[in-house]
Amino acid sequence: MEFNPKKKTSNFILLAIAFAIVSLILWNTNSFFKKFKEEERLKMEIWATAQSELLQYSEDMDMGNLTIKVLQNNTSTPMILVNKDGSVKTNNMPEESAKDSLYVQRNIQKFESENTPIFIDQQGEHLATLYYGNSEVLNKLKYYPIALLLIILLFAAVIFFFFKTNKASEQNKLWAGMAKETAHQIGTPLSSLLGWNELLRSEKINPEITKEIAKDIGRLETITERFSKIGSLPELKEVDIVQETKEAYEYLKLRSSKLIHFSFNSRVEKLPVLLNHALYNWTIENLVKNGIDAMKGKGSIAIDIIPAGKYVNILIADTGGGIPKSNYQNIFNPGVTSKKRGWGLGLSLVKRIVEEYHKGKVRVLSSGKEGTIMQISLKVNK
Repeated sequence: MEFNPKKKTSNFILLAIAFAIVSLILWNTNSFFKKFKEEERLKMEIWATAQSELLQYSEDMDMGNLTIKVLQNNTSTPMILVNKDGSVKTNNMPEESAKDSLYVQRNIQKFESENTPIFIDQQGEHLATLYYGNSEVLNKLKYYPIALLLIILLFAAVIFFFFKTNKASEQNKLWAGMAKETAHQIGTPLSSLLGWNELLRSEKINPEITKEIAKDIGRLETITERFSKIGSLPELKEVDIVQETKEAYEYLKLRSSKLIHFSFNSRVEKLPVLLNHALYNWTIENLVKNGIDAMKGKGSIAIDIIPAGKYVNILIADTGGGIPKSNYQNIFNPGVTSKKRGWGLGLSLVKRIVEEYHKGKVRVLSSGKEGTIMQISLKVNK
């Protein structure tokens, strides 16, 4: 794979610009918050001055419109005024709050942590202490940077998953194209082999030789059909799942090492399922070969068919080393393999064939030192 320095540099520049924009927005929001807080402090100091004048007025004195206007105008900032005699007055808070001393003390501590209290003094005499909290607008503004960051992160996640999905889609198209091209390329020599085998038959060659060649040609035709179906919806036909599985089992048994002990068991004689013959056989083949690889060419492979209500379960068990539980899901991802050779596409294809094409399920039923059991679940066609 070629290294593209221009692409890497452009990605770095875009990342740096995005980081700079976010930093600028956060800095600007923080500056605005501080300025708003300073203005609120100034407003509370004016209110405290008006309150000190109120405390000095007697009943026979004219208070003046300005003082009353200042005191009445602040309707958003919660505050607690503690007079020198210990009496408490609350403003912009629930009416019952002043009666609850515990509630008042909690809020005094809270307000003191948010803003420095304002001491109301007159001619050297301490009249009262004003504790005030942040207004509703200021509290909302405080969480604005967090909300902004979450929005940016959400937007970044959407873009990331969009490009990731787009890339995966392009890769799928590439693999499908390669598979179809492979099937097309195999088709030409396959046609030639068919002709040569017919010629050998006419030359009265040992029939067993031409029979085995015909089997291998048939196998190549099956492989070609499999590859040609990748990337397109396959045709499903109602077939007997027991017979289909048994045929795949027999084929693999004949062409596997004698060190592998095969067993087949079905709890029903016949069960109709909508299947694509070529793809289902490919699925069984992949799972059996994986089991053989896990056993390092020596052990037992058991295939069981078990009805389960509306579904039928096909179990493929081996006596290999087992799969860690943490990898039960990962093994179906493309490229995941424990083998030194191979691309790790076998189980990925199995999952796609079973779940996307046949609307079934495939999973690791159990795995340990005694071996692994893979389960395919397909819907019975009734």
